[in-house]
Amino acid sequence: MPGDVFQLLLLLLSTMFGPTHGCLKDPASGYKLTGIVCRLTYDAAAVLNEKTTKVIEAAFQHARYPSMKGEKSLLIIGRVLYGLDNLEIHNLSIGRSAFELRPGEGVGLEISNVSAVFRGTIKYGYGSWLVNVQQTVDFELQTQIDLGINPKLYCGKSRVAADTSDCFLNFHKFQLFLQGDKEPNWLKRLFTNFITFTVKLVVKGQICKEINKVADILADFVQDTAADFVSDGSISVDIDINTAPVITASYIESYHKGLTIYNNTSSVINESVFHPDQLTSHRMLYFWLSDDVFNPLIAAAHQDGRLRLNISSEELTKLFRTSLSSVVPQQMEKCLLESGSSELRVWTSSVPSLSTSSTGTTVWAQLSAELDCDGQTAPTLFFQTNVSVEITVSYADKKLFLHGKPREIFVLKPELPSQNQQLNAEFIREAVEKIGLPKVLSVLEIELTRLLDKQGTNLFDIYNPEVLHRDGYVVIQMDFGFPHHLLVNFLKKTLQ
Repeated sequence: MPGDVFQLLLLLLSTMFGPTHGCLKDPASGYKLTGIVCRLTYDAAAVLNEKTTKVIEAAFQHARYPSMKGEKSLLIIGRVLYGLDNLEIHNLSIGRSAFELRPGEGVGLEISNVSAVFRGTIKYGYGSWLVNVQQTVDFELQTQIDLGINPKLYCGKSRVAADTSDCFLNFHKFQLFLQGDKEPNWLKRLFTNFITFTVKLVVKGQICKEINKVADILADFVQDTAADFVSDGSISVDIDINTAPVITASYIESYHKGLTIYNNTSSVINESVFHPDQLTSHRMLYFWLSDDVFNPLIAAAHQDGRLRLNISSEELTKLFRTSLSSVVPQQMEKCLLESGSSELRVWTSSVPSLSTSSTGTTVWAQLSAELDCDGQTAPTLFFQTNVSVEITVSYADKKLFLHGKPREIFVLKPELPSQNQQLNAEFIREAVEKIGLPKVLSVLEIELTRLLDKQGTNLFDIYNPEVLHRDGYVVIQMDFGFPHHLLVNFLKKTLQ
């Protein structure tokens, strides 16, 4: 349940598997090992808290109340034997929920005015020289409860875990009626008053037990969902936490490894530049991502053969309608205009790298390209080029946009193998700048948006997202609406 308010922050990016450094006691000692930071502010927690009642309802309704048996001696009645079975909850309603962030401690949650009716069956028998009764009757228990929970968030097995053992119920109303009898006689009142105390203890214990269970289920659900979010095929990201989350009066912050896992090998981060002062608290949600996260991801994508692009003849013809100051070589022009099966293949011939500064993220890559026409044994065109491009990123209307500014384009080995000739390098440089790079960025925009959609980002209501480029890292800051589908999926899983 506390996970409803606070561990959902982990869905919006984060947390899962792989080799670890373990949970460090001092958060500051884990900064250098941190690739990803997630900061959820008070305003975001307030939005999530609005949904807390749904999880509380699930905890009450999903609780399984054990059968109870016992005996007690009462004046006049004598020895009383009793058994309660089939206790179920009906007519549940919840008034309101409130929370506070307690710096250095945890979270305080108060759920007030919880009204519920419990129904079940009671078997009882009592006897003395005065009376002797044995009976099985249905009973109804009317309650009005305030619920308080003070969860502590900690690092357990490199995951965010919640200790909800500090749980208490205050009963403002707790009345037990036999067979719907709203005005019992003095004998029934004596019996029901005694049995009510026992039932109250059981209800309290089971509700708090169920809340703890739901919190654990939610934590696993959110973190397993997050594991899927940052995984694609053979490439995944280990976003286990390094240390316990930090709680202040204005935010909750968690520190994640951000290690790329590919072919059973893991990247290493041990010189991260993170410091809490690099984030603020005026937006609802922040993600801090180090260059040390992106570079291994790019390397894995290169090694996995994902950084390749094939362009067919029809699209090639459209692309080369772009006005170029350099003359298109005759062989290429003939290939583009007359061939019905030309194809341009482009791929990274070495591992790309990137570096972020305040002006953007600069990407360096060596690309190879060859143009084939009509299945010739030798390509019509082959070249390699070293490029550096400064890229800034934005996200709007559920789409990712990449804005590129070429910094350097250096052409290597421009050849016409079919003619055994060298090619004008200036033509290649201009074509790469005006046609190649815009095309590559547009494809990356589509593919990255597709990947984000596949992982469910488009199901979130994200408001005014900003990507801030800084020295060695980027900050993504945004406001958001509660992802209702996540809660629905969680409750379905919980109530199975």
